[in-house]
Amino acid sequence: MTPLLDVQSLGKSYGGRIGCADVSLRLYPGEVLGIVGESGSGKSTLLNCLAGHLPPDTGRVIFDTRAEGPRDVLTMSEPERRMLGRTDWAFVHQNPRDGLRMRISAGGNVGERLMAVGARHYGEIRAQATDWLARVEIAEARIDDRPSAFSGGMQQRLQIARNLVTGPRLVFMDEPTGGLDVSVQARLLDLIRGLVRRMGLSAIVVTHDLAVVRLLADRLMVMKDGHVIETGLTDQVLDDPQAPYTQLLVSSVLQV
Repeated sequence: MTPLLDVQSLGKSYGGRIGCADVSLRLYPGEVLGIVGESGSGKSTLLNCLAGHLPPDTGRVIFDTRAEGPRDVLTMSEPERRMLGRTDWAFVHQNPRDGLRMRISAGGNVGERLMAVGARHYGEIRAQATDWLARVEIAEARIDDRPSAFSGGMQQRLQIARNLVTGPRLVFMDEPTGGLDVSVQARLLDLIRGLVRRMGLSAIVVTHDLAVVRLLADRLMVMKDGHVIETGLTDQVLDDPQAPYTQLLVSSVLQV
């Protein structure tokens, strides 16, 4: 099977500090990869390089496009990358305000992404927005409310609707439950897991929370100081960690 994403020897440095070093991975259709590590481990740098938000210093990011097959995203033109980001890719930020237009309505946030890929019929756009608000458990009556009137959990669900309405095949998630209350986290995780499975999405999820990757990820990658130090099936890595650093991460959670 052709991987959906094939990352080869990706590296990024900030002066003398390593962001990520010589990272390679393959992600297959319908697969969820979790990336964990403490703050400063390089996981967010890696995610932002993969998603095109940061230019890496070295490496290749090859995506299996619908029209042309595998292509190196780093050599695409800027318009091609922007269109990829509106169609086959999506990015869910930790802070939903970074992924939403706070001055327009909830329905407008979802509809704006549809318009970015060519939708123009107002009735159809509003109908799809209504459908997606329902999928993320936001009442139709709130469609004309601005995100600023929503709770943090509702804003995150709205950001997810905005991202998934165009049917992407790959979703990048940066600490998607960070900063939310435990009960809100559980509800959001259950929602994300259901959407990923029903839509057959591939996803890369960066988090410091091992419970999140236990629930969402098929495979797990552990990072420290910009390097990948362990990788494998999620349950395998968490239940029988091999690297001393991974053992420390897992034991610290068990001791809490």
